[in-house]
Amino acid sequence: MVRTALGWSGLCIGIVLAVAAVNATKVARAAAEEEKPYVVKNGSVDWYTFSGFRRYHAECHVCHGPDGMGSTFAPALAESLKTVSYELFLETVVNGRKRAGASGQSVMPSFAENVNVMCFVDDIYAYLKARADGALGRGRPEHDAKPQEAKERDDSCMG
Repeated sequence: MVRTALGWSGLCIGIVLAVAAVNATKVARAAAEEEKPYVVKNGSVDWYTFSGFRRYHAECHVCHGPDGMGSTFAPALAESLKTVSYELFLETVVNGRKRAGASGQSVMPSFAENVNVMCFVDDIYAYLKARADGALGRGRPEHDAKPQEAKERDDSCMG
């Protein structure tokens, strides 16, 4: 009788742990979905991701290539952001970066004083992260209308 009770108890504990593991996986997936800085639905993006596309192509593509694809002297950010954290991205944009290697030196200038970048750095990150995640293809995406919140943000930052 004790053996049977322990058997049922062990089975119940096993089921509880299995259900908890499945729920933890669901929660982790949901959290990962919520953490995405972009929204892409049927090839159309939210305004902020589109703003990032525009700002990227106004300020960054000269070195990093169209659509974050890279160039002969700057890395493909659509590839780099597969592993680079937001914090490192922001630090690099703000402070710049110098590297020396076998092929010479590479220098990313600081954009800390450039309002066309700093006011929209989160938008640029959202665009590049969508490219890195494979959620957004190359080219100018369709987009949502500009929300009032974005108008106010732009006015306060650029003003």
